Amino acid sequence: MEQSEVLGRMQRVFDNVFLDEVTVTPELSAKDVEEWDSLIHVSLVLAVEKEFGVRFRVGEVESVKNLGEWANLIAGRISK
Repeated sequence: MEQSEVLGRMQRVFDNVFLDEVTVTPELSAKDVEEWDSLIHVSLVLAVEKEFGVRFRVGEVESVKNLGEWANLIAGRISK
């Protein structure tokens, strides 16, 4: 699965988690979205795990710098 495909599916997740519209881009990070706090972050991780049928180890998602890196992590996990 390509990064762009993962990001497209992540957009649906973001649409369901955030109240305000957030456009998913590879460069997007938590610091770019006012509403993205620690509780939203947990909700996003859980929703992304459900959407893609993956599980993240402690610290995996926290180590990525933006959605592009997170999408690459997901793509790598799906291809295994």
